[in-house]
Amino acid sequence: ALAPRRGWVVPGLQQRLAVLSAETARPFAAAAAKTAKQRTKPEKAKAKPARRWRPLMTKPVDDVYLTWLYKRPSYDLGEAVGMLKKFQELDFTHPRQFVYLDVLLDMALQKKKKVDPFSGAVLLPHPFSEEMNKVLVFTENEQEAEVARESGAAIVGGVELVKWILEGEIQADFYVAVPAIIPKLVPLRNRLKRKFPNTKRNSLGTDIPKMVQLFRECHEYSVQDECMIKTRIARLDMPTEHIIANVKTIVHDICTFKPPNLDTIVQRLVIRSSTSEGLQLNLDGILPQVEKAEEAEEETKTADDEDEEKPAQEPVST
Repeated sequence: ALAPRRGWVVPGLQQRLAVLSAETARPFAAAAAKTAKQRTKPEKAKAKPARRWRPLMTKPVDDVYLTWLYKRPSYDLGEAVGMLKKFQELDFTHPRQFVYLDVLLDMALQKKKKVDPFSGAVLLPHPFSEEMNKVLVFTENEQEAEVARESGAAIVGGVELVKWILEGEIQADFYVAVPAIIPKLVPLRNRLKRKFPNTKRNSLGTDIPKMVQLFRECHEYSVQDECMIKTRIARLDMPTEHIIANVKTIVHDICTFKPPNLDTIVQRLVIRSSTSEGLQLNLDGILPQVEKAEEAEEETKTADDEDEEKPAQEPVST
C-alpha cells in the first residue's frame, strides 16, 4: 500500500521505511542480546531445599480420616482371618471364596547379586482344591512305569514322548523323571523351562511313588514381577486354624530359597479374600524364627565349650 506507482515521487519515503524497520527489529535484537548474555554468564546452580515429608501417625482417633496420613495397620494372622470372615458375613458374599496371600520378597544377596525368580511346590496340611494335578513320568523301565501308573501318574513313557511334547500334543502340570533317562530329555529343556525335572524341585529321583504323590497333591507358587508372589492358600469357609497352618507352611517353604545366614527373604505379607480388601500381617510368629533361635543357642553352646577347653591363666607373681 505504501509502494508508489511507477513514475511517482514521494519525498522521504526511503527514510520512513528505514526507521519503521529499525523500530520493528529493536525488540528482537534486545531479546537476542539478552539470550547471548545469558549464555555467556552461566547462572549459579541454586540448591533446591530437600522436600520434608510429614511423619506418618500411627493410629487415627476419629472414624473418618485420611489414610495417607497414617501408617498402614498390621494384624496378627488369626485376627486378620477373623476379619475376612466378618467381611464376608457383612457383604453377603460367597462363603467358599478363595483366600489369597501376597508376599513381597527381598531378592538381594551379597555383592550385588540377586536370587533368581523361582517356583515352588509344597504339600499343604489342609488342601483346598478338589482337583488333582496331572503328572507325567519319564522312564523306560517297564517295572518303574507300572509303579508310576499305580501311583496315579496321568502319562508314563520314554523318549517317544519328547516329540509329542515339542509339538504341543501332550501337556502336563508337572514332569517327573528317573536319572537314567535325563540325557535323552535335553531337547525339552527350553520347552519345559522351570518344569524340567531336576533334583532341586524334587522332580528327579528314583522314588517314583513319593514324587508322583507330591506333585499330584502339591500346591504350586511362583515369583512374579521379580519380587512378588501371589497365590491361593485356602477357602474362606475353612476353619481358622487350617488357614493359619497353610499360610505358615507356604511362608516357611518360601524362606528356604534364600541362604539361612542372610536376612529373611519375606518382607511383607498381605492376606485377602476374593471380595475383600488386603490386610497387612505381622511377621512375628509367621516367619521361621524358631530355627534361628536354635542356631543361636547352638553357637552359644559351642562358644561356652571352647571357653571351657581353654586353660586358665595362672596369676603372675610380682
